[in-house]
Amino acid sequence: MIAEPDVVRESALAGKVVLWEESARDGAQGKTLMSPDFRVWLAREQGAMFGEDGPRHVVFAAGFPAVCKEEFEAVRRVAVEAEGTVSPAAVCRGTAADVRQAIASVHGIAHARVMLVVPASEAMAEVMTHRRAAEAVRVGAALVSDSLGAGVAVDVCLADASRADHGLLADAARELTAAGAGVVFLADTVGDQLPAESGAMFAAARSEGVVLASHAHNDLGLGLANTLEALSSGARVVSSSWLGVAERSGLVATEQVLFLLAYRADRTKVLLGEDADAWSTPPDLTRLPGLAQAVAEEIGVPLGVTTPVVGTGVGTISTGTPFVHPELFQPFAPEQLGITPSVVLTHLASARVVTAVAGRLGHELDVTGARAAMAWVKSRAYQQGHAVVDDQAFAHYLDGMRAGAGQR
Repeated sequence: MIAEPDVVRESALAGKVVLWEESARDGAQGKTLMSPDFRVWLAREQGAMFGEDGPRHVVFAAGFPAVCKEEFEAVRRVAVEAEGTVSPAAVCRGTAADVRQAIASVHGIAHARVMLVVPASEAMAEVMTHRRAAEAVRVGAALVSDSLGAGVAVDVCLADASRADHGLLADAARELTAAGAGVVFLADTVGDQLPAESGAMFAAARSEGVVLASHAHNDLGLGLANTLEALSSGARVVSSSWLGVAERSGLVATEQVLFLLAYRADRTKVLLGEDADAWSTPPDLTRLPGLAQAVAEEIGVPLGVTTPVVGTGVGTISTGTPFVHPELFQPFAPEQLGITPSVVLTHLASARVVTAVAGRLGHELDVTGARAAMAWVKSRAYQQGHAVVDDQAFAHYLDGMRAGAGQR
């Protein structure tokens, strides 16, 4: 039996949301590699978003120990060095040897978990195990039962659940839970599911005492929508990955789903139900941009102007009407993320925008000066072939304007 309470299962059964962080593990299938040092740092920082309740709200999938000895050692380092800040996890195939190895990589660590992958669809079961899906589930349940004495919580991911029979999923979830599984994941492994299909799958698989989790790939751009449907249908554990990095087109992005579930209490109730109480400790959302930027630098996936929640365009204004009434053109206050709004010069700048930036740079413009400066900014953008005119170039222009005025 597990020697300590399963805080992840407890949290989910109490209606709390748990993030299963996959950027170090599934992210590797997106052709990225996080160093052991960075994995430790990220696990600690992500857990710190929830204060002392990090282990209740973050499972950090540190890696896949069977890959090689270096990967095993990386997983072990995360488990040891991030202990107490998150629930560390190792992921493995559904074989006895792999499960033993995964347990060894996190053994002896508080709130440690392993997740074994079991095929749910007939096609996936044939490829992965050369068995029927129901038989693969029975083998998985036996592995769960046999592993319980190791002092590590055991979870199961039902691979390709989105193409499996709903009745089989419901039976599998009950069977695996009865065998001792803490969490059962229903994975849209190929990212082909539509939101209504996701909701129907989770609704069909729900049973008393079963903790369901989502694992929604983003191949059709529907990972977030499918995850929200899973949550609306009762799931409380959510697989996600920083910047969405994962196999092929990725998973639902951690920063997006976390922000959406935490930035407005009324939205949380819409998504989770009127009685929803999602957090033991609400997450510190001001940490999101810094963590996302650090991940971007580590894995070489830069943030863009169109990246939701943490992208370079958040909190920036470059045109006239948004400058005058910014609250009309943003779904949330950038300050919720710890971002100070800023005005950026582009070829779309109005005279008001130009005047404001000039003031920030220590120059006061009259109407004539503002018009001249606006014309210069627009011309400069087209000359350089990209939209943003940097402050240094504009300051140099303004200095020249001031010097010319002084000579007259």
